[in-house]
Amino acid sequence: MFVINCKNYEEVSGDKIIKFIKIAEQVSKKYKIKIAISPPQHLIGLVANSSISILAQHIDDSKIGSTTGFIVPELLKKSKVDGSLINHSEHRISSKEIKKLVLKLKELKMISILCVKDIAEVKKYIKLDPDFIAIEPPELIGSGKAISKEKPELIAKAASIVNNSKNKTELLCGAGIVSGEDVSKAIELGSKGILVASGIIKAKNWNKIISEFSKALV
Repeated sequence: MFVINCKNYEEVSGDKIIKFIKIAEQVSKKYKIKIAISPPQHLIGLVANSSISILAQHIDDSKIGSTTGFIVPELLKKSKVDGSLINHSEHRISSKEIKKLVLKLKELKMISILCVKDIAEVKKYIKLDPDFIAIEPPELIGSGKAISKEKPELIAKAASIVNNSKNKTELLCGAGIVSGEDVSKAIELGSKGILVASGIIKAKNWNKIISEFSKALV
């Protein structure tokens, strides 16, 4: 799984997100690799019918109907969104909310990618059986210093915990990944995929960098 979090970067604002999604679709087809993209929340409707998975960056434990300003999972599904990130380092939520949201996405048969900051959280949240756990040390996010090089032991330890669990959760990793070499190292250490943002979005040539990462994953 190759997950790209667009955050709220200006590089993919407005119609530019459509160009970005089309490039990702082409690369996904060429390398036969699963790519999922989390566009800025307000742009989800522009790309929800894509051939690749579209994920929300955040969801709320809120109901359909008389609620305002919340991102409701059931309505995302009706809009053909495939799932969501949960508890990203830049949008942390409580343990109680995390549990409710993982269960909600499971009920809706939507993809859950639960972000964690350390091994303690891997151990804590593996019990919830999310589809993916993504380990991202906050201090390396956006740093250009890859987790796979700076803290390889985190990936290896997390992979051991996830692989030895009795559920179907798979491990992703992210933070500071900027090259195919960083990706390859992460896979060698036991990650089943990557969660990246600025290393892709801020690159000058999207096709080149998405292809480079995809080759490394293959």
